[in-house]
Amino acid sequence: MTAYAEVIGDPIAQSKSPAIHGFWLGKLGLAASYRPHHVPADALASYLAVARGDPAWRGCNVTMPHKQAVVPLVDRLDPLAARIGAVNTVVREGDALVGSNTDAGGFLEPLRQHLGSTHYFRMARVLGTGGAARAIVAALAAEKFIIVLAGRDPSKARDILDELDPGGEHHAVDLAHFADSTEFAFDDREGCLDLVVNASPLGMRGQPPLVFDWSHAPPGAIAYDIVTDPLATPFLSDARAAGHRTIDGLTMLIGQAALAFERFFGCPAPREHDAELRALLMS
Repeated sequence: MTAYAEVIGDPIAQSKSPAIHGFWLGKLGLAASYRPHHVPADALASYLAVARGDPAWRGCNVTMPHKQAVVPLVDRLDPLAARIGAVNTVVREGDALVGSNTDAGGFLEPLRQHLGSTHYFRMARVLGTGGAARAIVAALAAEKFIIVLAGRDPSKARDILDELDPGGEHHAVDLAHFADSTEFAFDDREGCLDLVVNASPLGMRGQPPLVFDWSHAPPGAIAYDIVTDPLATPFLSDARAAGHRTIDGLTMLIGQAALAFERFFGCPAPREHDAELRALLMS
């Protein structure tokens, strides 16, 4: 019996998770596998029912569009997943299926060097209101960011902010607010930490483009795009052209995968090979 884990979603062919986990399994010489599994929305419950009965199944990562739909189908949520209201990792603990969320930790990983410093002010403009955005909002709120959450439906953005950080001094706006240029004069940002995060699928291959005018970002802001296909998104290219630092989607993807890998296979991912892994994923 060979242990295995999977990534489920609809669609799923574009997922880089099998390459990531397969790379780590190979480096560690583990007799296990990780594979993609196409699961349409109407088959999610039956998939979990079958997986529950397979002793070789260690768990699954959950991608679009199931991160919220899977919540009522597991037996228990860990505290972070319960707070976020979205699950990207399901593992079996005894007879129970437990939902967790590694998106938040994976998102914060490349920001740790900045978060270790004291700032006068932290602000994040977060674009998107889906399951990944919920994890990112929860993570940033815990790190004392003031958040401007932008979505096609500002009322949905407002509801997310009120649910995840009630009492926080956050703002909800229409995504179109950032499409046109602004002449807003930013104050002195020295000693501040500013982020602009694309937490939506906009800009992904096959999706509409993300329209963001970089006049809305203060000098020194960090642009962070969670899209992985393509990796060099127009959002990041435009950010670099405007003089901003950038973080691409592979960074978060590898970070969250490492947290899930340890839960699936019981040992840490061999992160000393990250440069080789990135080269593989970009080839």
